[in-house]
Amino acid sequence: MTSDPQRPASPMIYWYPQLRTTDIPSVGGKNASLGEMISQLKAAGIRVPTGFATSAQLFRDFLHQNQLDEPIAERLAALDTGSATLADTGAAIRQLIAQGSFTDTQQNAMTDAYQQLCDQLGRSNISVAVRSSATAEDLPDASFAGQQESYLNIRGQAQVLHACKLCFASLYTDRAIVYRQEKGFAHQQVALSVGVQQMIESQAAGVMFSLDTENGFPDVVMISGAWGLGETIVQGSVTPDRFMVYKPLLEKAGIRPIIEKQPGNKQQKMVYATGDLPDASSDHTPEKLPFTDKQTVTLPTTEQERCSLVLSDDEILQLARWAVMIERHYGCPMDMEWAKDAQGLYLVQARPETVESQKKQAVLVNYRLKETSTLLLEGASVGSAIATGPVFQINDPHNTEAFPDGAILVTERTDPDWVPLMRKAAGIITDTGGPTSHAAIVSRELKVPAIVGTEHATQTLTQGQAVTLSCAGGAVGKVYEGILKYETQQVDLDAIPHTRTAVMINAAMPDGVFRWWQLPVAGIGLTRIEFIISSQIRVHPMALIHPEKVTDPSVRQSISDLTRNYAHQPDYFVDFLALGVGKIAASQYPKPVIVRMSDFKSNEYRGLLGGEFFELNEENPMLGLRGASRYYHPLYREAFKLECQAIVKARQTMGFDNIIVMIPFCRTTGEADKVLDVMAEAGLKRGENGLQVYVMCEIPSNVILADRFAQRFDGFSIGSNDLTQLVLGIDRDSAELKPLFDARDDAVKEMIAEVITVAHQYGCKVGICGQAPSDHPEFAEFLVNCGIDSISLNPDSVAKGCEQVALAELKFQINTAGYE
Repeated sequence: MTSDPQRPASPMIYWYPQLRTTDIPSVGGKNASLGEMISQLKAAGIRVPTGFATSAQLFRDFLHQNQLDEPIAERLAALDTGSATLADTGAAIRQLIAQGSFTDTQQNAMTDAYQQLCDQLGRSNISVAVRSSATAEDLPDASFAGQQESYLNIRGQAQVLHACKLCFASLYTDRAIVYRQEKGFAHQQVALSVGVQQMIESQAAGVMFSLDTENGFPDVVMISGAWGLGETIVQGSVTPDRFMVYKPLLEKAGIRPIIEKQPGNKQQKMVYATGDLPDASSDHTPEKLPFTDKQTVTLPTTEQERCSLVLSDDEILQLARWAVMIERHYGCPMDMEWAKDAQGLYLVQARPETVESQKKQAVLVNYRLKETSTLLLEGASVGSAIATGPVFQINDPHNTEAFPDGAILVTERTDPDWVPLMRKAAGIITDTGGPTSHAAIVSRELKVPAIVGTEHATQTLTQGQAVTLSCAGGAVGKVYEGILKYETQQVDLDAIPHTRTAVMINAAMPDGVFRWWQLPVAGIGLTRIEFIISSQIRVHPMALIHPEKVTDPSVRQSISDLTRNYAHQPDYFVDFLALGVGKIAASQYPKPVIVRMSDFKSNEYRGLLGGEFFELNEENPMLGLRGASRYYHPLYREAFKLECQAIVKARQTMGFDNIIVMIPFCRTTGEADKVLDVMAEAGLKRGENGLQVYVMCEIPSNVILADRFAQRFDGFSIGSNDLTQLVLGIDRDSAELKPLFDARDDAVKEMIAEVITVAHQYGCKVGICGQAPSDHPEFAEFLVNCGIDSISLNPDSVAKGCEQVALAELKFQINTAGYE
């Protein structure tokens, strides 16, 4: 037998460096892909642990020589006719295979290859991962992810042989049988190869996708990770750290386009077991595997591990660059697994992504709750749908008969064993897991909405309790008390008309912004950063700058908990605001994204952690210290500089130079000058690095002195609510005066028409953000006739709004041409 690992040791063995993706019939999808990366991408710097694969023909020979083909066929036929259950069929077939024997030639081929691998790596009895690789696996339209078994930390020839046999048996797990039936694969036409791969002693590991798995947004890399071996993520037993990188800017010099860093709880980790391994010389049934709980051990993580991210920024960017290389090489979005040891990062698997990348329809389905109730739980959302039904808690995935169709499955965690039961569920809620676990992948494929990682679902929810599960709000899924009414809206993207007037969208929360990437819009006309501050940062920025003024010990402790990874607390504010704004900007890059600086009123600022120590008690906050007047005021000036630093980071460090800054509620031109000076001090100077600065037009003075404001700003955005309030002298929140509060009032319209005319004389653009153009066709017609540059709508109103704008443009064209 040759010792050259570049050539097969025998017809039964293939070494990874000699394999390509064209070898799927011989070694299955997983092994062929590993070989492809080692043979074709190693020169690009991608590190993949080496190893070898048994041939699919060896599996077929094993079944034939043990006379198993006919008994297996008989049991599958009984399943098809309904005379045998799925559980009995799978168990019987696995038992048959586990009791089979290798020939001396087969055994020698595998043990010799393992010894050669040990020789290559210069150690005896090295640890290997023994993984199943089906010949119908990892295809662009079928993943088979998690359908067969893998065994970790296998050492010694006897252990390798036994693990290979158990991989053979796992071709007939219950979940694999069901999956093949669903995908239309004939059972006995699928063969199994086994990959024996150098085991990485992982300090951390995880999963990576080259697109957003929730909505198919193609321009990001999603990475999740936890301490120890990656199986805890795959199994869904931990909530991992989550990272996201914007791909188009990765190659730009000096740019670090990380747009999300979300810590998970990571309460446990799987590591190698130490000491003597179990004896594999005796026979074991698949139900009593010697490897399941002996080769690895799950331990609680330390407090430091739970608080720390598993990847540095440099490591996040390196993995993202590898993901882009692999996606380009394979020509399709990819699902990858990574590991990190003391020597650095490795990729240990890569397969085509098979859910979002296969969606070709040009229809966007939006779900919206029509009512709300008590919020019971939150977690990571899988899918973007809403489901209602009674809670049904169950711990045995094989007890499918007990589960009622249309119930909400609630359990500690799900894994691929649960697939037959998951098909019956209207929705799924788990205590643990993340959006890249096998359970989440299968849920997406089944189109069953799921909320994973709620931590307390099994304790909070009771059997039979009526709940509503909503994944319609972005990355955070919510569970509400009772059966709530909801509606769906189907938007035919191809039917949305093109308009000369730029139609943009309003965006507030980074979590849900990628849902709208397919809308044919001209960018984002309004981003309110106060939503990022209140929901994600949660701390008053002045409390971070002057913690000594926060005298309440409980508030100080809460702030300390949130900022525990920051030696300099203000950096916490800058980093999280930059990440939130950057993610929103990424959703439309390179189209413009207008980011309005904070416009909290003093009573709203008081609601932030530590806010009561820095805010005034104003009788009328609506007309008090808000907007521009706050930015240069001694009470907030230092905090405004943090906002500016976050924008600088998002534009310059992260690379999103499509961000336009907007100043709200700017009462006078003198105030404008002061604000622009403070911005420049903080590194955000109008005109430098292409920075444009807009002003909200929401005060009559903005219109009366439009010519002077136009000399200080690059554009105006009409805030119709405040402008209507101040022109008509009506409290916008007054129920009694609500019939009088109307942006279509002639006084308001004259103000709008005036500012558009003057702004255009000075070369400034003018936009408007609000629902009026989509709700009132005559208002859209008025804006178009005035020559407004852009109209920004809520995303679910874009289709209707574009129709109204297109109709208004057509009428304008007819009228100006002199036609009736």
